[in-house]
Amino acid sequence: MKTKVFYCCLVLFFLGFQGYVDARLLVESKPDRDDTAAYARWLVSQNSWGILTTLSIELEGSPFGNVVSFSDGIPGKGTGVPYFYLTTLDPTARNALKDHRSSLAISEYPLGTCSNADPESPVCAKITLTGRLVLLEANSKEAEFARTALFTKHPEMKGWPKGHDFQVFKLEIEDIFMINWFGGPKPLTVDQYLKYKM
Repeated sequence: MKTKVFYCCLVLFFLGFQGYVDARLLVESKPDRDDTAAYARWLVSQNSWGILTTLSIELEGSPFGNVVSFSDGIPGKGTGVPYFYLTTLDPTARNALKDHRSSLAISEYPLGTCSNADPESPVCAKITLTGRLVLLEANSKEAEFARTALFTKHPEMKGWPKGHDFQVFKLEIEDIFMINWFGGPKPLTVDQYLKYKM
């Protein structure tokens, strides 16, 4: 009887922490914070969602941020280029088809590697990739690669309604803003970011 009570208490104890711990299993370990390109690529490859901001066609060009899932490649083999599976039933895709200017903001916080730091703290890294959100040609090799990357990281996407006309988009990166410690944003060019080998 004491054993059953102990196990019940143990289960309840761990269930109580479920709301506080939402970390994912990391594919790669966290790089040194001074290796800017490595850190930026790690942050993008380990995450699966972010806030994608477009310029709203319904709100007279106001910024419109939306939570979106993305993938930059199959786990452990990220390219650094974020791909998205979007439908024009959602404002984000409609906005991007009218005006490509977009940005994707990603935080380290969902990975569970910020310790007790607040998401806004410089100790908890954040990156914003700014550029052009473009629709890929449906039958292109890049779209095929992107679908594999997206469906591997987000298996549920395969079953999303065909009638909703989901299409593959990518963010063509033109600028990178990243903070991963005190002292302001780290200098990082798009070329340095994309050429870094994981």
